Amino acid sequence: MGVVTKRSSMTYFSDGRDHYSHRVRIVLAEKGVTVDLIDVDPNDMPEEVSEMTPYNTLPALLDRDLVLYESKVMMEYLDERFPHPPLLPVYPVARAQSRLWMYRIEKDWSPLVDVIVANKNKDAVAKAAKELKDGLLTVAPIFAEKPFFMSDEFTLVDCCLAPVLWRLQEFGIDIPSTRQTKPLLEYMELLFKRESFVESLTEYEKEMRS
Repeated sequence: MGVVTKRSSMTYFSDGRDHYSHRVRIVLAEKGVTVDLIDVDPNDMPEEVSEMTPYNTLPALLDRDLVLYESKVMMEYLDERFPHPPLLPVYPVARAQSRLWMYRIEKDWSPLVDVIVANKNKDAVAKAAKELKDGLLTVAPIFAEKPFFMSDEFTLVDCCLAPVLWRLQEFGIDIPSTRQTKPLLEYMELLFKRESFVESLTEYEKEMRS
């Protein structure tokens, strides 16, 4: 990597269409962080991003001499750097459980979103969309237990899940309104009305849902 140009304020390089970039934008909005948000086309990566990250990928967060280039690391860093409101539980057991839920989302659902977004193979996209929908329908009843994902409070887990749920309509995935899915649909409505979520949306993302 080359020499990174120092900036006086925190800078977030974000892909306005990407769900990984979106989750960090939600955290920034939730925390009320003053940040220079730079919308980047991943097909035309600025030299600055190429120099500061070893993988030439988005999102990327620059905070003075610190460079972060993995979304979950960014989210936890922001939660510790700006502790109010806290987005992870205080107690170690609950905190570990939240991290496991984030890991599950990363392993089970995020790859399916990536396949759909890549749109390289029609059969693969259809298969991924079906798996994503089936997975969400399976867990739908658990949202009746707590207002947020397995929690009474909004957490980083919700920040990871909200961008995926927001994109369902664009993916052609319809969650039918049934007794089983009602808790999930209510959870989605709760997330999408949250001030930080609305603030996090890019112009492109606003057009994803009619």
